[in-house]
Amino acid sequence: MRPLLGVLALVTLLSPGLACPTPCSCSTKKNGRLLAECAYRELRDVPRGLSPNVTILTLSANRLGRLGRASLAEVPELQSLWLGYNHISSVEPGTFAGLPHLKNLDLSHNRLADFPWQDLRNLSALQILKLSNNRLVTVPQGALAGLRELRSLWLNDNELATLARGTFEGLPALAQLQLFHNPFNCSCKLFWLKEWAHDTSVVLSRAGSTLCAAPARLRGRPVTDIPGALCVPPSAQLTYLSGPAAAGPRDGLTLTLHCSVAGSPPPEIRWQIRTAKRRVDIHGPTVARDGGAKAGRQRFLAFKNGTMAIPDFGKEDEGTYTCVAVNDVGTRDVSVNVALAGSANPAEELPRDDPQAGHPGGHSCAKGDELDPSGMGEKLVIVYRVAGQARSGAGAREFRLGTLLLALGLLLW
Repeated sequence: MRPLLGVLALVTLLSPGLACPTPCSCSTKKNGRLLAECAYRELRDVPRGLSPNVTILTLSANRLGRLGRASLAEVPELQSLWLGYNHISSVEPGTFAGLPHLKNLDLSHNRLADFPWQDLRNLSALQILKLSNNRLVTVPQGALAGLRELRSLWLNDNELATLARGTFEGLPALAQLQLFHNPFNCSCKLFWLKEWAHDTSVVLSRAGSTLCAAPARLRGRPVTDIPGALCVPPSAQLTYLSGPAAAGPRDGLTLTLHCSVAGSPPPEIRWQIRTAKRRVDIHGPTVARDGGAKAGRQRFLAFKNGTMAIPDFGKEDEGTYTCVAVNDVGTRDVSVNVALAGSANPAEELPRDDPQAGHPGGHSCAKGDELDPSGMGEKLVIVYRVAGQARSGAGAREFRLGTLLLALGLLLW
């Protein structure tokens, strides 16, 4: 009987549930979780031989310099991982991806300039993420998406100069956020953070120490106190005019659209053109400063001042024309549907107003939102073509285009 008890005792001691590397001490907590305590051991690598049943692993205050994909492969059941106060400068992508039960991850007080953000996609149970006191320079847009259980996020004492709009959206459980002691550039790209902090219930710890490092006029000012007058979302007005081209009595119709924008910083003007047979997106002018059309851009002539001209406008050009004003604060778009009707009536000047301003259909969105097609083209503009006009040949069109460019360049530049 005694030999049998001795064998059972030996089997128990050697069972995987209690396997423990020499540098560590292991114990079972009252809640049944297995703790591997490996802190303050001068370790340079994650010790081998850990039990696969370990749920709490403490490796704080060692000399770890790098984590590879295999470093934590032995402990897939981990719920808490403490790696603070090491020398970790590199974490291989995939290192944390195999820890789906992880709730607490502490990498504070290390030397990380980058982090395997893609691993967070597998950590849907994560509740606490500490990345403070590192050298992180960016948090990629969408990096935190899906962390619906995350309650506490520490990003303080890093090298973050800005954060993408929406970084903290989609985190319904977030209760505490630490951002202080980062060299934030309080340009209008960061203005969203002020608005978010004002509207959220999340506690922004030490908000008074979350300061601007640039520009010089705002240095030392809290990020939550960026003057609103410096950052104004875009507004836009779309006016339009149709008439015969200037080259001669037999030339085609020219439709001219003008998008007037305002905002701070000054918005960039983009155009979206949707016809039955084509989709065209124009970012910036297609007409050079000298008045010449850029290569491949002679059909839709976009000028730097917000004017667009469509020479020899025909049935194939019917569709929705959208002016999009974009700056660091947001986006504003105004649209018009344009149709061509054959008529003996002269080309008429169309209303000079914003077809959506002051109406519920007017569409604006924060930067990063997609345009809603249902809000476009609520005003229909009928462009009349004078009877008897016909398209000229290629040579005449080229001459007419040059004349149009010269005229618009003189009037609008």
